[in-house]
Amino acid sequence: MFNRKIISTADGSTTIFIPEWNESYHSRHGAIQEAYHVFIAHGLDLIRENKKTVSVLEIGFGTGLNALITLLESAEKKLNIHYTGIEKYPVSPEETTLLNYPESLQAFNPEIGFSQIEIDELYWKIMSADWNELKAVNPTFSLKKIQADFLDYDYPEQEFDLIYFDAFGARVQPELWTETLFEKLFKSLKSNGILTTYSAKGSVRRALSSVGFQVEKRPGPPGKREMLTAIK
Repeated sequence: MFNRKIISTADGSTTIFIPEWNESYHSRHGAIQEAYHVFIAHGLDLIRENKKTVSVLEIGFGTGLNALITLLESAEKKLNIHYTGIEKYPVSPEETTLLNYPESLQAFNPEIGFSQIEIDELYWKIMSADWNELKAVNPTFSLKKIQADFLDYDYPEQEFDLIYFDAFGARVQPELWTETLFEKLFKSLKSNGILTTYSAKGSVRRALSSVGFQVEKRPGPPGKREMLTAIK
């Protein structure tokens, strides 16, 4: 895998940057802001009405930030979350210790309902969990991390309520933003399930539509004018 370095983003939170691709795991305009906007406000908050249990699939588990925020939200919203994250190149324990999400989340939302020490413990449980095994991280959040190639993985059908599509951008990995993968993900969603992503490229919108999704443009996170949600 490429060289990776830890960088700061505009909201004070860190992310991982790949110099060879000039690509980062999260937005340099604010990693935490982006995660809340794309995956909570335009994902979990849309799917949770009348649901006590939500099954989430993340394409691009990466730094574990989206999983951590979803865990914190599950406690606040009284939801049970079954979370599956797929990642081909896991973040190392050494890199995990350099990511400042527990303190940044406390600063971003002082009313979060967890102390920095509690968030740090939960984050470490997420990142140190064994791959390919189901783990109960806390009473409201179970996690299964799968080390696999997104295109090769055999996705279960009608399994998920919500998909966080957080792969690297189409500029560097165009093969991940095509009908081939989106068709598999469409089949893996339950009826009325939602796929949410930071991308708003026309080619992505057309690929999602072509496999059966109803695609909506939504206001983007800081630094992006628009993003997409796709409904089955």
